[in-house]
Amino acid sequence: MKINKIIMVLIAVVCLTAVAAFAAGDAAKGKTLFNDKKFAGGSKSCNDCHQNGKGIEKAADKKEFRIMGKTAKSLEEAVNLCIEGGNKGKAIDVKSQQMQDMVAYIMSLKASGTTKKPASGY
Repeated sequence: MKINKIIMVLIAVVCLTAVAAFAAGDAAKGKTLFNDKKFAGGSKSCNDCHQNGKGIEKAADKKEFRIMGKTAKSLEEAVNLCIEGGNKGKAIDVKSQQMQDMVAYIMSLKASGTTKKPASGY
C-alpha cells in the first residue's frame, strides 16, 4: 500500500513537471524574437538597443522596472514598455507564447553569462 502511494506521488510530480516545462517559454525562440526587427510591428530589434542582452542581464532578479520614466511591475510589462516606447511597436499579450519565449530568453541571459566583458588579451 505504501509503495502505491509513493508511485502515485511520483507520477503526479512527473506530470506537474511536464506541464510546467510545456508552459514555459523557449529561450531560443525568444532570442529569435529579440533579434527580429519586425517583431511587434516595430522598426528595430530589441538587440539594436541591448546588444547581446547588455543592460538587461539582471532583469531576472528585478521585481520592478523603470523604463523611459514609467514603472513596470513585471518583466512582461517591462518588455511591452520597451516595445511601445523604444521600438514604437504594439504591445503583445503578456500571456502569449511570444511573451513567454521573450521572457525565457531574457531570463537565460543571467544564467548564460553572455553579456560579460571579454577577457583582455594580455
